[in-house]
Amino acid sequence: MNTMKKSALRAFVAGAMLLCATVVAPSFAAPQDDPTASLRPAASLPRPMAMPDGTTMRKIQERGRLIVGVSQDKFAIGFLNPLTNELEGFDIDMAKAMAKAIFGDERKLQIVAVSSAERIPLIQAGKVDMVISTFTINAARKKDIQFSEVYYLSGQKILVAKDSPARSIKDLSGQRVCAPKGSTSAKNIVTANPEAKLVETVEFTDCLVQLQLGKVDAISTDDVILAGLAKQDPLTKVVGPNFTAEPYGIGMSKEQPDLVRFVNGVLVQLKGDGTWKRSYDKWFGAMGAQEPPKGIYVD
Repeated sequence: MNTMKKSALRAFVAGAMLLCATVVAPSFAAPQDDPTASLRPAASLPRPMAMPDGTTMRKIQERGRLIVGVSQDKFAIGFLNPLTNELEGFDIDMAKAMAKAIFGDERKLQIVAVSSAERIPLIQAGKVDMVISTFTINAARKKDIQFSEVYYLSGQKILVAKDSPARSIKDLSGQRVCAPKGSTSAKNIVTANPEAKLVETVEFTDCLVQLQLGKVDAISTDDVILAGLAKQDPLTKVVGPNFTAEPYGIGMSKEQPDLVRFVNGVLVQLKGDGTWKRSYDKWFGAMGAQEPPKGIYVD
């Protein structure tokens, strides 16, 4: 093949690659009762700023920004950096990746700070396109909204003062344990130890203040959230084994299955090209190595 033909072929291939990005989704079949199963992504993603006509993604493109609900009080997950006045963290990285996949520009992102109790109502009301906020997938929530595939697998532990003798949720009978209202963490506390006294607040930082003031004896929620709280208060410690499994998903409307498939396609790419791992290592690397969870799909 002469030089001219080789150049033409390279140009053709490069042009074809710009039209779409191939998505290689692992083909893990889902049991009928697996709540973490999500819609299988399409074989390829449209290139940024070329979302197909009539799709939810095209409407978002035409609006000019992606609207995502996130946490603002979870260190290393979704928190306001006082030095930059910008929200940062693992979930924020995921939100930026979604905006970049639609627009080719992660800055085309409107962040809406949400509490645990607000997540589903905001999705149902169409106030946000999606929620990325340590949102545990479960069967009850899937009656109201759709979830992406699992993008992070967490587990619930407890945070106590460094001088506390407690080693697990079982040691907190008769003691006050804090979690945000509307979170699965609050329900899990009661299930794991019915003799614990549940105290509910709006945000996790409110729980930390309550612990510092001696108004609660412990905070219980997902390990990554507790790790962030412990970094903010060196007089606390995370203890105990995980007593739940918390598969995080991106919440979306039941009326927008095309967006769910698109988001899953983006997640497959992030997990496969090293982006997910780089973000994990940056924010959670001190907890030890972890591989991205594999997607489980239904068609």
